[in-house]
Amino acid sequence: MSRQVAVAVAALLTAGSTFAATPNGPKPQLDPSQGDGGVSRFYVWDKEVPGRPGQLLRQEPLPVNLMLANSSKGLRVLYTSTNGIDDRTPITVSGAVYFPKGPLPAGGWPVVAWGHGTVGIADVCAPSWAPRTQRDTDYLNAWLAQGFAIAATDYQGLGTPGVHPAGIVKSEAYGVLDSARSAIAEFRQLSNSVIIVGQSQGARAGVSAALLAHQYAPDLKIKGTVATGVPGGPPYAGATKAPQIPVPESAGGGANARLAVLRLLRLRAVDPAFDLTGYLSDAAKPVVDAALTGCSAAMEQAASRTHLTAENVFRKVPLSAVENAAPYQRYPNPPRFAQPLFVGTGLSDVTAFPEGQYNFVMAACYEGSTVEAHYYSGLDHSGAVNASLVDSIPFVRKVLAGQHVTGNCKSVKPPSSGE
Repeated sequence: MSRQVAVAVAALLTAGSTFAATPNGPKPQLDPSQGDGGVSRFYVWDKEVPGRPGQLLRQEPLPVNLMLANSSKGLRVLYTSTNGIDDRTPITVSGAVYFPKGPLPAGGWPVVAWGHGTVGIADVCAPSWAPRTQRDTDYLNAWLAQGFAIAATDYQGLGTPGVHPAGIVKSEAYGVLDSARSAIAEFRQLSNSVIIVGQSQGARAGVSAALLAHQYAPDLKIKGTVATGVPGGPPYAGATKAPQIPVPESAGGGANARLAVLRLLRLRAVDPAFDLTGYLSDAAKPVVDAALTGCSAAMEQAASRTHLTAENVFRKVPLSAVENAAPYQRYPNPPRFAQPLFVGTGLSDVTAFPEGQYNFVMAACYEGSTVEAHYYSGLDHSGAVNASLVDSIPFVRKVLAGQHVTGNCKSVKPPSSGE
């Protein structure tokens, strides 16, 4: 039996009755009101969606402008996953797979399952379609240089038809897990030895994936998780008895105004019948329009023109819709990680505040998780990403080698302490 067939058989066996009971999903339909369109036909599956998640449906070479310098080959991929809102319907998700350079190691290349940060909700923002930022390009090249293949999801509805429910943790987690599953099952060069890595939205996706993997993707052999810029405060934090400190309110500005609009659009993702027009301020309307056809930069430019802040997005707060969406946004609870977790925090982060990240670490520590937390003085939400490699690469080398990771739960201090 070939390795590829063996992996596929194992996936079927581990799926058990879930696979047997899951029918195919409906043929995906484009909806421009949800930001669909502007990408190639590759992203639109023209049949019913197979009911088994983590199945590669098709692939094509990435164009030169989307390749990574340290990759020997890059592919755009389309694979099956599960709708993270209803937790049931089979869907398609797009992404990319990058292979490192150099000789193939015995057993295959280990896999980084990458969760990217917020880029927008329109299909044209999908990282398998639009160039990555220089920060992410440098970061992914660093992992390739270490001999990792990369399975990089676009997330549900980003690139593919349907809403991109940014902030709905299961939709993000399933995208990450199924990107790794589909790549490992399809490409015999890859080892079923997975490190989950994510930044910001991708950190939320990554830690959620690590917490859900045992029930959703038990076939994956996850060795550890690396997260930078973890959104640790409300609405994502669950109840905990761990020590917690106050998390500041939003600092405002174009970036956080953009995030506030995305939070409002998230309410419509959870409940398609929700009419946001009565709650939307005049200053926010051009930013919503920009979100349906453009990406983060276009949204921030529109926010700048209308002087939008995180505080004036709403004409009035849709309290019932916010309450309805809350359960979809919380991290899987309790935050008990089966494998070691690395958390990197920039102390000048005003997007995912250090206080929230500290609270998340404390909650995970309280549950008995092995956590290695690092602060990076003077670095913001973006700056900490590549700076953390000096610590995260040795961490990953340890977990891959099966070496003991002590963690620093007993010594990590609140960020306000200056340590």
